[in-house]
Amino acid sequence: MSHTQLLVTPRGDVSLTPLQRIVLTMEILWTYCTVRWAIRGDDLPGAVARLRRDFEDAPGATQAEDDRHGAASRLGYVVASVLRLLSTDSRSLMRSLVLTRLLARRGVPSTLIIGVSAAPDFAAHAWVEHAGRPLLPSYGPMFARLVEL
Repeated sequence: MSHTQLLVTPRGDVSLTPLQRIVLTMEILWTYCTVRWAIRGDDLPGAVARLRRDFEDAPGATQAEDDRHGAASRLGYVVASVLRLLSTDSRSLMRSLVLTRLLARRGVPSTLIIGVSAAPDFAAHAWVEHAGRPLLPSYGPMFARLVEL
């Protein structure tokens, strides 16, 4: 099964075999390492562009937009679940950067959003959207959009 098929197949059509789960987990962990390397000493817009650049010619998914969004959401859930187990940096920005690269690899367009909240204390949060819908928790309207990449 190709990376694109693994991403865009609707939930009811296929469940991952144990080997496919291992492969996907390893891909997420390798991507995490790639992202950590990419953001060293670079500004965020440059790092995001570089993370996507390697896959600019990736074939786009051919399924309906709702199917693509559902599959991309499931991939976001898996990314968050895998990275939550790491004792290293698994904050929203790292999860979002990893998911952005995985989606680019599969030819699925996405937008990385950086949001901020000033009340009651300053806080920042990152999430990824596909077709204007979040793939990772955005924590509702309490975070105002600051940057879209």
